Amino acid sequence: MENNIKFSDLGISTEILQAVEEMGFTQPSPIQAQAIPFVLEGRDVIGQAQTGTGKTAAFAIPIIELVDPDFNRPQAIILCPTRELAVQVEGEIQKLARFHKKINSVAIYGGESIDKQIRVLRKGVQIVVGTPGRVQDHINRGTLKLEDAGIIVLDEADEMLDMGFRDDIEAILQEMPEERQTVFFSATMAKPIMDLTRKYQNDPHIIKVAKKELTVDRIEQVFYEVKPSLKMELMARLMTVNNYALSVVFCNTKRMTDEATEALGSRGIVAEALHGDLSQAQRDKVMNKFRKGLCTVLVATDVAARGIDVDNVEAVFNFDLPLDEEYYVHRIGRTGRAGKSGTAINFVTGRRDFMKIRDLEKYTKATITKMAPPSVSELIDLKKAQLVKDVNRQLSKEDDNQIFEETVGQMLAEGLTIEQVALGLLKMTMGEAVKEMRDQDFGLPSFNERRRERDGGRGERGGRFERGGRSERGGRFERGDRREGGRGDRDGGRRPERGRDANMARLFLNLGKKDRIRPNDIVGAIAGEAGIPGRNIGGIDIYDNFSFVDVPKGDADHVIKTMKHNTIKGKPVNMELSKG
Repeated sequence: MENNIKFSDLGISTEILQAVEEMGFTQPSPIQAQAIPFVLEGRDVIGQAQTGTGKTAAFAIPIIELVDPDFNRPQAIILCPTRELAVQVEGEIQKLARFHKKINSVAIYGGESIDKQIRVLRKGVQIVVGTPGRVQDHINRGTLKLEDAGIIVLDEADEMLDMGFRDDIEAILQEMPEERQTVFFSATMAKPIMDLTRKYQNDPHIIKVAKKELTVDRIEQVFYEVKPSLKMELMARLMTVNNYALSVVFCNTKRMTDEATEALGSRGIVAEALHGDLSQAQRDKVMNKFRKGLCTVLVATDVAARGIDVDNVEAVFNFDLPLDEEYYVHRIGRTGRAGKSGTAINFVTGRRDFMKIRDLEKYTKATITKMAPPSVSELIDLKKAQLVKDVNRQLSKEDDNQIFEETVGQMLAEGLTIEQVALGLLKMTMGEAVKEMRDQDFGLPSFNERRRERDGGRGERGGRFERGGRSERGGRFERGDRREGGRGDRDGGRRPERGRDANMARLFLNLGKKDRIRPNDIVGAIAGEAGIPGRNIGGIDIYDNFSFVDVPKGDADHVIKTMKHNTIKGKPVNMELSKG
């Protein structure tokens, strides 16, 4: 396909061309250029395309063109694996159809009031986007009839089959006319997909986007070799050093997303978790906060992240390496969008992960570069630069400076020089942060170093080292790390201990696990109400009926007084110095 092809070359209406132009698209992507003409012809199509290739418009544009705007019955149905993707696809259809005034669409999915969806369906729509389970529910209730639906699209068909929706998909296909147009879009052409196409498609035209087109060139891919117990600290440092506006962290389990979210919150980084246990209302709330920049980090599992379509994501962190290469492509495709550059950061904790990185390089045909963790001096330079910006910003505000000028005058009257005043304030502002940024050995020792350390130089032969190293690379070492990093959930929500600091005061508060309190709730409340930077707040222990938090001694009375008439998660909070 020629690179200079335009949307106007694809035989689409002026209304669609106008919508595409307003959306900022200058020319079709490869999957759009190849798929749109065949779908417009009424052909069955199989499109192999990854997230981020523009596949939604590849089927949405011809569907809008093919439906009859004067007939208010469902004429096209699009099935998606998740609620998020269904909402995203229907939103894209609304944008593309904005100049087709009579064309209406609806997204139907679990987790939202079915009565609301029924009302919209009764008003009349031509295009229905939904998850298989909720679509089947509407069919069973008689609120969705597909006898006039001549087009069906399975978006991310492989994911739907992996999630166990095959029976629902086949039941929905049986409700449609035999003479219909069936379009599959899938990241892979695995056997279950091909079985469905043979059963339900008629001489489909197959479109495959080449691997080089699937890999986003603007994404820098890097990895850090790091001890499992220090992954969280390294990730927080990288976020601090690079000051990403928005980033997504991927974990392999729901539990790990919660633990990572809490750990980031305890370090003053505003993060939200997104996984399958959240209700639709909770998911919508999280995504709205992320899109608006009210939280800077989204921590997600692979399935929950399907449908995340935010253009300004600057970095993707693979906190856990994905289980297969397809997931990796989906993950890193969340950044580097809309012509922008992005970074994919991978954490490697042993030989298996290192070998997986090599497999990912072969799969994506790209280099994943090994990086060194940021040094303490880099972090301190960053803090200094940020402090200069903060000071300039404060001085530029047109506030009443009189009280502060009087305070400076009092200090000068006490015999302090202006340099001493500035130095003291700097130490108050940065002292604890600099103290915390002591240099740590993030990296794992090389394999040869580990052999020498374990065997005193005797383990240079492969066999003995492989057996001896199993406890580190296999299950036991990583399980030990989970006991250390995830211990809080089982034993009361405790953050990993960093050692008690003599300059910190231990505060007792009257809320605990029964109040659904998390470490980042406590950090957020103290930081927001008392003005204490999250990074200055120390260890947090959460028990069933109460909790403890460490704050700088000089701030303890201020925190207690400020929080006296405040709440955490809507519950009145009482803080006092711990007597223990």
